Amino acid sequence: MAGFYVAKGDQVTFAKTVGETDVYMFAGISGDFAGNHVNEEFMKRSSYGRRIAHGALMVAYMSTASTMMILKAAPDNAEETAVSLGYDGVRFLKPVFFNDTVTITYTIREIDVSKRRAKADIAVTNQHGDTVAVALHHLKWVKNT
Repeated sequence: MAGFYVAKGDQVTFAKTVGETDVYMFAGISGDFAGNHVNEEFMKRSSYGRRIAHGALMVAYMSTASTMMILKAAPDNAEETAVSLGYDGVRFLKPVFFNDTVTITYTIREIDVSKRRAKADIAVTNQHGDTVAVALHHLKWVKNT
């Protein structure tokens, strides 16, 4: 739609290799030191056989992609600021292991200009092309003072 910040189909991507440091720093920030994330011996007993990254870390990477879209769409002299209204349908479909490279694809799905809102589909895939997480993100533009 002309005159709005984003258009249906606009897309950004962000890729990151998930290292041990990422997981441990996230554990420290979130307080989530579950054995799934920080105890290799514990996870050897599971069908995964090794530690997995936090699902919430994948949501943090989704947030990075939304920020990239906002920065791409908003001119420096914009009269409004985009803010997140949250995520719906967040699902962790497959595990993300240490040293996996994930790619977050953020695609504008729909726009409601009258409400100053947009919705975006988010897909997180690993280096094998497997979808490991999905969500629907809601953005709103609010007037600047």
